[in-house]
Amino acid sequence: MIGDPGPVPRSCKPEPTGQVPVVDRNRCEAKDDCVQVCPYGVFEVRELTPEERVGVSLRGRLNLLVHRNRQAVVIAPDDCHACGLCVAACPERAIRLTPRAA
Repeated sequence: MIGDPGPVPRSCKPEPTGQVPVVDRNRCEAKDDCVQVCPYGVFEVRELTPEERVGVSLRGRLNLLVHRNRQAVVIAPDDCHACGLCVAACPERAIRLTPRAA
């Protein structure tokens, strides 16, 4: 967990769940709202690696160009408690919770 986020919202499950956040590379504009609201330190905003940029659409490439190749990245998916704060906070609606791959 990064810093002291204060009280954890009731929407957060008591333990990590079977869901993980996924960032849409074609929508994210690196605004860092997800980093700020997540009480479990699941996200960071950083420059994407070339491998992470593979398959990005024209819109996504333009976003990356404008934002110096920076986007939100899920760094601790196993710590996600599926509270949905990141989904609600993202102004681009670039985050969704999906079932964890088996």
